[in-house]
Order: sequence, then C-alpha cells, then structure tokens
Amino acid sequence: MPADMNDYFKKKRPNPAPSGGDDNKQTFSNPMNNLGGGKTPWIFVIIALIFGLIVLKPFTIINSGEVGLKINTGKFEEKPLGPGLHFFIPVLQKIVPVNTRVRMITYSNENKQVLSDGYSRYEGGLRRNPAIRVMDSRGLDVDIDLAVQYHLRPESAPKTIATWGTAWEDKIINTKVREIVRDVIGKYAAENLPQKRTEIAKEIQERVRKKVESIPGRPVALDSVELRNIELPSKIKAKIEELQAEKQNVMIAEQQKDRAKREAERKAEIARGEAEKKRIEAQGHADKIRIEAAAQAKANEIIANSLTDKLLQMEQIHTQSKFNEALKVNKDAQIFLTPGGAVPNIWVDAKGKEQKAVSAQQ
Repeated sequence: MPADMNDYFKKKRPNPAPSGGDDNKQTFSNPMNNLGGGKTPWIFVIIALIFGLIVLKPFTIINSGEVGLKINTGKFEEKPLGPGLHFFIPVLQKIVPVNTRVRMITYSNENKQVLSDGYSRYEGGLRRNPAIRVMDSRGLDVDIDLAVQYHLRPESAPKTIATWGTAWEDKIINTKVREIVRDVIGKYAAENLPQKRTEIAKEIQERVRKKVESIPGRPVALDSVELRNIELPSKIKAKIEELQAEKQNVMIAEQQKDRAKREAERKAEIARGEAEKKRIEAQGHADKIRIEAAAQAKANEIIANSLTDKLLQMEQIHTQSKFNEALKVNKDAQIFLTPGGAVPNIWVDAKGKEQKAVSAQQ
C-alpha cells in the first residue's frame, strides 16, 4: 500500500488502550485488509469478461439466407459459416455476413417509390438502375427495360468476395448485362424490335446465362432475365403507328373482299344448285318421254306382230256390220271402201246441202 495511505489510516487509528484500561473503546481497522482472499481474482475475471463481451463483442449471428465469411488476419477462410451463433477473436479475426438470397437488378426509367433498406439505390433490397440505352443497327437510341434475378453461391462466397470485392454485382452482373444487350439490340432496326421481342428476350437471357456461368468458379447463379419494355424513339413510334393504321385499313379491305368473295361463292352455289335442279327435272321429263315412247313403241310392235290377214278380215267384217246398222238409220248415206283398207269412207247425204266427208275409225 502506498505510504500516504498508511499515514492516513495511522492517523485515524486510535491509540491502543493501556493494560487494564477500558475495553469498551472502539478500534478502527484498515478496510483494504478485507480485500485479501481467494475470491477476489475471479470477480475481476468475470467483470473483465462481461466488459469484453459488451465492448469488444467477439461473436456474431448469421441469419438464414446468409453465410458468414471469417477473416483471419486479413485472409478469408475457404469454408463459409452457416446460419447460427459464431465466435471470433477480436482484432485478429472478423466475421462478415453476406446475403445469398435471390436479388434483382432492374433497369428502368419508371419512377417508383423507394423502399429504403439502408441504400438509396435499392428498393426493398432490389437494386435500381436507369434503363439501358443502346443504339440499333442505324444508330438510333433505344431504351431497354430489364429485370435480372440472381444470387451468390454460398459455397463459393469467400472466394468471390476475395476476388471481386463487395462490388461483385457491378463487376459480374451489371457490366455483362449491358454488354450483351448492346450486342443483341445492335443487330436490329428499331421499328423491327417490337415484332422480334420474344426472340430478343430469349437471346439476351441465353447469352447472359452463358456469360455468367463461364466465369471461373461460377460465383453467381443466374435465375432469370426478363425483358419488360422496349422504349423506341418518338419518330419510330409515329412511323410504327402509321404502319399499324395502314395495316388495319388493309386488313379491313381484305375482310370486305373476303366477305364479297364468300357472298359471290354463295350466290354461284345457289345458281349451280338451281341449274342442277332444272337439269335434273329436264332429264326426268326427257326420261319420262323416252320411257313412254319406248313403251308405246313396244306396244305398237306387239300389236303389229299380233295382226294377221284373217284378223284384219274379221275386223273388216265387224266394221261392215256396224255400217249396215248405221244405214238403217240414215238411208241417204253413201259408203265406199278403200281398196285394201279395213276402214270405209262414208259420204253422208245431207238432203240438198253440201256433202261432208266424215272419217270414222273404230
């Protein structure tokens, strides 16, 4: 104990009572003497540990969707730390949490409300960039609106950060996306981009994926590349609108032409149907006449084949008998027979009037 402290306590200590004196007088003892003992070092150790945990904080917690990069005297350990509680030695070691969740870079000129997560360039953890301005095959400016989703591979995160640094997104994703978009869009004329949208989107995604996966160690996994919009120059827009209007007019004219053609075909079909109907009716009538004539000819043939001389003589006799009956009624009638004929000609006496020839056929 320092000398000045000993002098202080000696002055405060009362003189010892003489032998045989009053025992009721109080004595003063040095309080520092009570600090001695075996428990004192442990108390200081506990206090030092608590102080170190509060001030130095030699631990960190890695959340799900993250990995921890442990740095030993400036060198990254190859194996990343998984989610959970991890300790390190302050000053000599350090643990840096790295996000391995799916992230997105958007390239757009649309004004959206920024949801801050600590960075003004991020919206809800999603990085925003202006639309990619490129030139078409004729040198006209075109703005391309893209959304790129990707994530850092957990197993290669230490090497990725050690190689590319904390700005790995700009070096791996941003630069390559811009480079490929310039190459792809530069092959087309601006007015043809809307018609080629699907083809362009597919080519951009395939080329970006191939470019990212060809990096040694494959530090980043590309999830998707979405072509959201193609913003054309105003002159090109006006020209496309004019072409669309002309195409619309042509389409309307084609539709009217098709309707007229279908109407003409319908009328022609009706006319063909009517003509076919008349042809069928005429054919039926002709067939009827032909059949009747054939039947009549057949009948005449049968009759002709059935006539004989004796049958004709008998018919003549039968007819003559009928004329004889008629002469009984009209005695002035004159009858003469045509030679070789079966039917007689009759001259009727009209009593002073002109005679008329009447041919009767039975």
